[in-house]
Amino acid sequence: MNPPPINVQPLDTGTTFRSQAYHALKQAISQMDIYDHNDEIRLEERQLSELLGVSRTPIREALTLLEQEGFIRLQPRRGIFVIRKTKAEIVEMIQVWAALESMAGRMVATQATDEDIRTLWDLFRNFEMRNPKEHVNEYSDANIAFHKSIIRLSGSKLIQEMTDNLFIHIRAIRKLTIGQDNRAERSINDHKEIIKALERRDVDQAEHLIRDHTLGLAAHVEKHCDFLE
Repeated sequence: MNPPPINVQPLDTGTTFRSQAYHALKQAISQMDIYDHNDEIRLEERQLSELLGVSRTPIREALTLLEQEGFIRLQPRRGIFVIRKTKAEIVEMIQVWAALESMAGRMVATQATDEDIRTLWDLFRNFEMRNPKEHVNEYSDANIAFHKSIIRLSGSKLIQEMTDNLFIHIRAIRKLTIGQDNRAERSINDHKEIIKALERRDVDQAEHLIRDHTLGLAAHVEKHCDFLE
């Protein structure tokens, strides 16, 4: 199987090329399905320069920043590769996400508006009469949007920043595993209970449900994802 192409758009010439290149490449990498095949994902500097419509200098500067953040590795005479984590690293990242998102849940329960919390139901309207496991790709997008919404509604910029650098791997693993072992059906039930706890302003229960829900993903990866070794 060929590695997925990188999806980037030409840059706006009105702002700093390095900053734009960095954000464009980070966004593109975060949308890659980096664990659904065994091939290394290699990026070509020349191709990125052509796709973004800028010289190689801002591309190199952006790649240096992405390497420092742990998104890619630059190997002399070999090229640029998107980093794939081991199973142990993925499990640890999910555990950290669980801690951050459960704290975000506490903040949502205490300070988000009723209207904001109600918007979480909108993510699952399409599945009221449909089985999520029969529409796995669509449900996967809703699932990821739900977890990002909890982080966003917390209002904590620091939690958002910390989870952003975990998101590339958490998103890819959530998308890969959501169709396994009836996880889609159990996931939507968990989400409904979380929203109900948030609506009741039950801070402790919301935190507990969010943490256990995400730790369930860690347990699933530990048990079933041996291909990550």
